[in-house]
Amino acid sequence: GQKTTSKNPRSTVGTITEVYDFLRLLYSRVGHPHCPECGREIARQSTDQIVSTIWNLVEKEPEFKTARGVRLMVLSPVVRGRKGEYSSLFQNLKRQGFVRARIDGVIRGLDDKFELIKTNSHDIEVIVSREIVSKKVLEDVKKRKDFESNLTQSVEAALRLSNGNAVVTIVKDKAFDFTETPKDFEDHLFSENFACPVCNISLPDLEPRSFSFNSPHGACPACDGLGSQLNVDETTVMNPTLSISEGGVFPWSRLFDHYSWTSRVIKAVSEDYGFSLDTPIKDLSKEAFDIIMHGAPKDKKFKVGFRKDGQDRFFWSGFEGVVPNLIRRHRETKSDFIKGEIERYMVNEPCPVCNSSRLKKEILSVVIDEKNIWEVTQLSIGDLKDWCDHLKKVFSQRENTIAEVILKEINYRLVFLLDVGLGYLTLSRASSQLSGGEAQRIRLASQIGSGLSGVLYVLDEPSIGLHQKDQRKLIMTLKHLRDLGNTVLVVEHDKDTMLESDYIFDFGPGAGERGGEVVAEGTPQEIMKNKASLTGKYLSGEKVVGNVELANVSAKQGSDHYLELKGASGRNLKNIDMKIPLGDFVCVTGVSGSGKSSLVMDTLHRVLRQEFGLKNEERPLPYESMSGVEHVKNVIAIDQSPIGRTPKSNPATYTKAFDHIRELFAMTQDARIRGYKAGRFSFNVKGGRCEACGGEGQIKIEMQFMPDVYVNCEVCEGKRYNKEALEILYKGKNIADVLDMTVEDALEFFDSIPPIQRKLQTLNDVGLGYIRLGQPAPTLSGGEAQRVKLALELSKMTSGGTFYILDEPTTGLHFADLERLIAIIKRLSAKGNTVVVIEHNLDVIANADWVIDMGPEGGEEGGKVIFSGPLTSLLENKESYTAQSLRELHQ
Repeated sequence: GQKTTSKNPRSTVGTITEVYDFLRLLYSRVGHPHCPECGREIARQSTDQIVSTIWNLVEKEPEFKTARGVRLMVLSPVVRGRKGEYSSLFQNLKRQGFVRARIDGVIRGLDDKFELIKTNSHDIEVIVSREIVSKKVLEDVKKRKDFESNLTQSVEAALRLSNGNAVVTIVKDKAFDFTETPKDFEDHLFSENFACPVCNISLPDLEPRSFSFNSPHGACPACDGLGSQLNVDETTVMNPTLSISEGGVFPWSRLFDHYSWTSRVIKAVSEDYGFSLDTPIKDLSKEAFDIIMHGAPKDKKFKVGFRKDGQDRFFWSGFEGVVPNLIRRHRETKSDFIKGEIERYMVNEPCPVCNSSRLKKEILSVVIDEKNIWEVTQLSIGDLKDWCDHLKKVFSQRENTIAEVILKEINYRLVFLLDVGLGYLTLSRASSQLSGGEAQRIRLASQIGSGLSGVLYVLDEPSIGLHQKDQRKLIMTLKHLRDLGNTVLVVEHDKDTMLESDYIFDFGPGAGERGGEVVAEGTPQEIMKNKASLTGKYLSGEKVVGNVELANVSAKQGSDHYLELKGASGRNLKNIDMKIPLGDFVCVTGVSGSGKSSLVMDTLHRVLRQEFGLKNEERPLPYESMSGVEHVKNVIAIDQSPIGRTPKSNPATYTKAFDHIRELFAMTQDARIRGYKAGRFSFNVKGGRCEACGGEGQIKIEMQFMPDVYVNCEVCEGKRYNKEALEILYKGKNIADVLDMTVEDALEFFDSIPPIQRKLQTLNDVGLGYIRLGQPAPTLSGGEAQRVKLALELSKMTSGGTFYILDEPTTGLHFADLERLIAIIKRLSAKGNTVVVIEHNLDVIANADWVIDMGPEGGEEGGKVIFSGPLTSLLENKESYTAQSLRELHQ
């Protein structure tokens, strides 16, 4: 189904598809940890491994073949960069029989007279043994054995003395006799701990949960593994053209009206630092501005005077500054209202500690083939598959044995994600940023992955958000499921999918009360021949969508103004410009993942919201400049997010038609006699609502790890109201009956009440004549919710100049409804509004005035504007996949 994915910020493509779980396993088993400070590789080594490594080092030395042999020293680093004079340590070492130590890089006898400066940091390494290894040692079996056991004992002693670290120095210097410090030598560090022998940072043992950003073992402590933090955005806190006393700092705008404590403190601060509260903020010195924003130093106090009982008094006060104050109050308050008020001044910014990677730095220092786990989740799924295939070549035999099973599982999942056309997604993509169609295809991929047969799969419009080019892949995938021995039942409006199917059921003839029958059934060929099937007429090409001549659209006043966005470079956008003619119907097209949403929703829409001072959850992706905004009055985005999360929200309340209906009921004779006001007919407030279910009509039963279940309220039987409210009738129906009507029925019922009529008419126009006025928001599909919003916008009387952004509005629309949608869009743009639609549906694109086509491919290969201009010129374009599909449509 088109269930919108989890809005949980912790959910990513990697976690939904389980690929991330296997990657965590892979990293914990064959990852190479490095020190997060100095970057050298960390490996835990046993004494035997250390000794054999020393042998290998010795054998590489040219001196090894000569009679002089290779000289080496085994040292134990007992003190690393710590202050002190350590006289008792030296006494202790002498008692244990050690004679020399390398102190701050110089070899000294422990009996020598020397004193360490207490306040300096020192390195002390005890010399445990000194060896000379020549070729002779190798040739004589007994000598070799003796040497190895000596070396082993020395290494063990060194490790024991310094809690698991040892240093082996190979001396290159010819004149060296073990007493003075060699001029030419190389140190090799060894550690039997899981720790960096240089920085002394020990790493936790690696396990899969160490790599999870949802577990305290792996999550970056600064942002708790979310990758972003709410921070105060200084630009939203003030209006730089006003002064402080005029309310230029918004959180303080009311303080100066009534001589409050805080306003006196601010006054005292300004006198102390010598700036005026009447200077516009932009003209204040940098120092004054910083004090206002970030506060005075903690220990600085200001003398604040006030009058009490006719006497002058004063108190001493610190000054915290706007930003720290907002952050502190946001952290401490228990009130959602205050939190919401403060969040108006905040934006989500990448966490500065982990750079949005969500993980601790010691976890990010674990690499496989030079990449850490975060870098791997940044690869697109297509690239990730290549990387996994390449690993087999770089792994050692041991690593291959361990990784083989894990990589098989990862590969298996990646192949299916590629098959359903999602090769452009990255594992780190948050699931809240997926479109409905992408989310559904991810779930589809995980189903194919299970390889079951004998299953009935029911899919609800899987083609949403798929470009024609990827549609083929999806159809292949569905056929693959069928060929495994499953039944695949698809609810779909896409022409190709219908033509490729084995059997079609066509429902109708109308929608809602007028539908509900199977009008025709059979193979696609039979449906096309069937006179009763409206779908068949569109399939056979007898009817074509669009080019609807609209009776009520006057000649269009095209404007000569353009809105131009320059230098957009967020996500995969390649520093591109976009030019939109205002007052036109503009389509933004391109294959899935080509950057349409990044450009339109996350850059253009957010920039416009900022321009109009609307609450902005996140700041726009990076861009250089924007021009032409002066010709736009307002921006409205209509996407697929639900119109409400609870059963209390419904089409009637959302479009405000319900306000008029309640007033109508309050005006009836019975209601006036009883003194009922409009509030009595609201199911959201005490008075008319059924108190047993709080007016929801349903009671939510929470299931632990399953979706919540709603059951009808037993008291009001799901009607939401108490007896008194239901006794008031208008034209023989009570308020609950009205909520139960479909939009079509209600249109007839309220035909004499213009304000209600107008709201309902637009719901009918967007093809929602079949939904009930009181249908709970959670039961509306994404496309339906989107069309309810569209209806609300249509019912407002606009004078033009509004910038509408529609994100895939064709979701769930039949050919006949498409005509209506296109008519509405044309109606909006004829009034002088600009409508920008992100869309794959060819029928909609074919009716646009102006097309911006992105691509050429998805993911990294996308993010460029291939074509921008009137529709007619697009058809001649050779590179664009969209143009190719459009030409096929018109053949």
